[in-house]
Amino acid sequence: MKPQKAKPLQPRPLSPKATGKNAAAAATAFSLSKGEGEGLYHRSILETGIANGAGGVRNLADTFADTSLWIFDLDNTLYPAECNLFAQIDARMSAFIQDLLGVDPVEARRIQKQLYYEHGTTLAGLMAEHGVKPEAFMDYVHDIDLSPIQPAPELADAIVRLQGRKFIFTNGSARHAERIAEKLGVLDKFDGIFDIATGGYVPKPKPQAFRRFMDFCSGGNCGSAMFEDLPHNLEAAHALGIVTVLVRSDYLDHPSQHALKAAGRLPDYIHFETDDLAAFLRQVTASQAKEKAAPTAPPEHPSS
Repeated sequence: MKPQKAKPLQPRPLSPKATGKNAAAAATAFSLSKGEGEGLYHRSILETGIANGAGGVRNLADTFADTSLWIFDLDNTLYPAECNLFAQIDARMSAFIQDLLGVDPVEARRIQKQLYYEHGTTLAGLMAEHGVKPEAFMDYVHDIDLSPIQPAPELADAIVRLQGRKFIFTNGSARHAERIAEKLGVLDKFDGIFDIATGGYVPKPKPQAFRRFMDFCSGGNCGSAMFEDLPHNLEAAHALGIVTVLVRSDYLDHPSQHALKAAGRLPDYIHFETDDLAAFLRQVTASQAKEKAAPTAPPEHPSS
């Protein structure tokens, strides 16, 4: 079963439960002081908990208490960056530019990266500066070998357990997302795919892309969470009041990724970090279940 399109949705602020005493848990990811080392920076939230929080499980339950819209990036997020699929895509983008402009491989790669950094995607740059038709480009660059991707039953189970609607939000094509999600065994776990064509070829992190995504979804004024490997895309999501989770990738291809690595700490617009998406999702649902099962303390009565 393929995911279906949906109806309009508006962004909303973070839950009141994620403010006040729990503001540090909801609005601040764990951070490391300079000099603690790259290895420590790469620890996931499952190992370290949440900075300044009273307890990781409780804080996860509070932060995601009102979440009913779960937004997932595709590449290097739903599948591990170790699959190295994006390296294939990257090479094919450079090859496309080499053929289009008649330049050598080194110059093609330089142009490709410049377009990517300046326009949000290589495609957006090619459309704006060279009048490239998007369909031919997308078909070419996504014609890749998916054999490195293996079925991910634990991820599928973790996604199913999330309460609410789940969408893939990608700067790639719907067909590319369908092929990968099908290989992972998670395609039928999503309610829809919002690809670059559906967004009018306006890419993340542009605000217009997020507005169009919100219009694509249904459900009214609901809590949202986004999982993504590119920090600058999460910055745009955070501005809309979306809870943000950085899925750490060893594939560093954007200046925002290099800047984050050099900083040695997470910025305020990234609430959590994980290097294991399925495990993080299980932690979220387990914390929510524990919260629901916890006995409610009886009200205190003033002494007479």
